[in-house]
Amino acid sequence: MIAAVDYFAHRKQNSLRWQSLFAVLVFTFAIITLGFGPAGWDWRLAFAWLLPEHFTQFSELQLNVVTHIRLPRFCLALIVGAVLAQTGAATQALCRNPLADPSIIGVSAGAAVMAVAVIALAPKIGFNPDVWLPYAAFSGALLVTFLVYHMAQQNQEISVTSLILVGVALNALSFALIGLFSFYADDSSLRLINYWTMGSLAGAGWSGLLQSLPLILMSFVGLYSKRAELNLLLLGESEARYLGVNIQRLKMQIVIYVALGVGAVVAMTGMIGFVGLVVPHMTRLLVGANMRYMLSVCALLGSVVLLFSDWLAKIVVAPTELPIGIITALIGAPVFIYLLQKNRMRGHHA
Repeated sequence: MIAAVDYFAHRKQNSLRWQSLFAVLVFTFAIITLGFGPAGWDWRLAFAWLLPEHFTQFSELQLNVVTHIRLPRFCLALIVGAVLAQTGAATQALCRNPLADPSIIGVSAGAAVMAVAVIALAPKIGFNPDVWLPYAAFSGALLVTFLVYHMAQQNQEISVTSLILVGVALNALSFALIGLFSFYADDSSLRLINYWTMGSLAGAGWSGLLQSLPLILMSFVGLYSKRAELNLLLLGESEARYLGVNIQRLKMQIVIYVALGVGAVVAMTGMIGFVGLVVPHMTRLLVGANMRYMLSVCALLGSVVLLFSDWLAKIVVAPTELPIGIITALIGAPVFIYLLQKNRMRGHHA
């Protein structure tokens, strides 16, 4: 009993240490993101927007750039990284499969299809796409999540092979539909569609953030509140059911929360891959698989990864910028291959 108490106390302390480290990194990136750019290179700009009367050395233009361009972009990167990492961890727990991820199994692509459909058809039908975009993306994410989940089930269990194959098929179908909608889009819509397929934080603004925030909060709080039940689900469906978990209700709730988060994120940034796949793996290496500690660390690490990727996207080809989806893929794919190889070598030595 004493050994078990010491073990969990160590896990909790380890989790708090990593949370503190990642919080410091987020604060560091806040100073870099808000304080440095074409409109000014001064770390004090990161704080000037809070108390402009005490920073009279900065012009109104500089303060407006920080308030209306840099700050919403920082907030967007912070939120998107946390949501993608957390929904990735929840998807892997739901499927009890470390290869499951909203982008790998087609959820992000499904959200993108509905978003692209709204963008392409809005000028022809005559409605405002900005109003319907988050809800269309959520609907696409929810539909694909249900399809993947039910098509990958075999004897009430999720088949790893079926999950990957269904995800590959739905990704291919989604990109085909995106290409089809591109033929019906005008020039301005076509440029926006290209933005969706590669992912970018360049369109960050307070209006989009505020519109998507309710969906994101429901997803974030909902998944975090289910961390104890997800722990039991990791033991197996039969064991979780014996311990009092309503399996079907839990699965339905996780599916909806994942779709809410992914749909809202895709509506704002387009498709950003590998964050929801790699970050949960990295988090498990740091704090273990206990969802009680993992979800909070995973969210912070996801924010750090996306803030770092956004910083790289802005400086690699300055003064222009790369789509952030390219950066996350270039970082995430090698890291994921390394983690797979490490697990494979560990299995050989076991």
